[in-house]
Amino acid sequence: MAGDDLTPSEGAILMVLMVEAREVLNTELKERYGLDVRKEQRDKLGRLHYVSSRRSGRTVAMQLDDKGWVRMQSDFDFNARGAKALGAALTALHANLRERILDRSGAANLTELFAQSEMRAPTGGLGPRIASAYNALADEPGAWVSLRRLRPFFADVARDELDEALRDLSRADGVNIVPESNQKALTPADREAALRLGGQENHLLAIGV
Repeated sequence: MAGDDLTPSEGAILMVLMVEAREVLNTELKERYGLDVRKEQRDKLGRLHYVSSRRSGRTVAMQLDDKGWVRMQSDFDFNARGAKALGAALTALHANLRERILDRSGAANLTELFAQSEMRAPTGGLGPRIASAYNALADEPGAWVSLRRLRPFFADVARDELDEALRDLSRADGVNIVPESNQKALTPADREAALRLGGQENHLLAIGV
């Protein structure tokens, strides 16, 4: 992704968090992989909305954020001075995950491939796939999930196609797509992800209500 200016080390951090696909403590990253994510790296990746982090006792808990999952679909420059072989290995792994392993897995993208819960849906259009992604994001049936969080799971689908599928799904029993009641709480990303429906911008999806 042009413009984010990631170093090879920062790209590798995203790769590790993608594979973990969960919130993980920095102390655990040190113990398992010898990886210590420094504050300046966390801050940069946080500003880009690639990684979310929070204090947890004396350490920090991190996980790949929604935009981080989208970023993983694009190329990285893993080549670092004095570590050409390591950079080549990471580049080959990442490229083949996207170009070869992904096709064989039946997953639509790397998010589905590495998600802790099952996100793949049976055939039958985008509706079942949206419902499957919703189930992976929602704390419980009927919980509200922002479209900002949902859309990154469909980076392989044209915006118009996904919007139409969401409109079709909104007509089904037990499905609600509504505006955020607290408009002041909306971020630019929330507004960008909104769905035009019923003459207004809608930001939240619930299934199973």
